[in-house]
Amino acid sequence: MMPMAPQNAVLGGQVELALVHYPVANKNGETIGSAVTNLDIHDIARAGRTFGIARYYIVTPHEDQQQLVSEILDHWLTGRGSVYNENRKAALSLVRLCESLEALYARAEAEGGGRPTVLATCARPQPNTVSYEAVRQRLATGERFLLLFGTAWGLTPGVLATVDATLPPISGATEYNHLSVRSAASIVLDRLLGNR
Repeated sequence: MMPMAPQNAVLGGQVELALVHYPVANKNGETIGSAVTNLDIHDIARAGRTFGIARYYIVTPHEDQQQLVSEILDHWLTGRGSVYNENRKAALSLVRLCESLEALYARAEAEGGGRPTVLATCARPQPNTVSYEAVRQRLATGERFLLLFGTAWGLTPGVLATVDATLPPISGATEYNHLSVRSAASIVLDRLLGNR
């Protein structure tokens, strides 16, 4: 008899994650497009696989960055890397590439069978914040969620104004508040889908 998947792994299938490289803000609050990094692709995919999420989208309009992502994925999904490290292949199989937020929303709706509730993450408190506990309860009812993570200095105010809600900021024991996005993604996934 096959062992049953943990309940949280089942709930993870109702969660998608997007790493947004445009539109994001720089330290001066200007809207920019940030560079894709190899570490973010790998590490967030590994966290996503660990917590059982359905898909991990990388959003960038820049063709050279899309090419970089495609080359990395080709190596690990069909190239030499696919034989060398099957665990990495399994994690990176979650990755999808989108050229814009509009394309992301359309694809998430098409691939998931309906529009997910869109939650943004932000290092600063927002007026439309929903607690992790409330999201866990809503996951238990079958609701689907798309989590947006911004690179650089985070999602622009324009993006934050269009989402359904935001998750609470991650705060530590000091005033220093500059987590890498891959660290933040792991913490958020653990708070939503980790064993309690």
